[in-house]
Amino acid sequence: MTTLDSTVIDTPAGPLSVLARPDGAVRAAGFTADPTTLVPLAHPSLRGDLRERADLGPVTVAVRAYLDGDLTAIDSVEVEQHTSGLFLAHAWRVLRDVKPGDPVTYTGFAALAGRPAAVRAAAAACARNAAALFVPCHRVLRTDGALGGYRWGLDVKKWLLGHEGRVTST
Repeated sequence: MTTLDSTVIDTPAGPLSVLARPDGAVRAAGFTADPTTLVPLAHPSLRGDLRERADLGPVTVAVRAYLDGDLTAIDSVEVEQHTSGLFLAHAWRVLRDVKPGDPVTYTGFAALAGRPAAVRAAAAACARNAAALFVPCHRVLRTDGALGGYRWGLDVKKWLLGHEGRVTST
């Protein structure tokens, strides 16, 4: 079985756990103090035995830089997610192009992904995203501009959007 490095990084929004391959490709991330809770979020083919690390090198550096105001620092971190559907993989790549401080609606996200009528599929891509922060599903809002849902809680989503320069009402 594959070994995955895990760490917990303190952030103002709460602890951020990250699971990554030893070479630094993120397979799962989320705002929880317990990295083991991330394992079921990753595709079964991407799971492995966890090895706790205090620091994940470039991944940790990128998160700290993001927290210090370099909002694009997380863009260079490799992410590895797996799905059997082509749309999900494409949608996750498109999410990484949504700029900080410029969130989009689910309708807008579906259009950016090339399928303007696939609003539910766009929402499903956000819901199935295992690599929070690095694949910034927090930058997608409801059509009315409200925050909508977020696996890690609306307070975390609101903090992330505020940190990125735009806070919306709940």
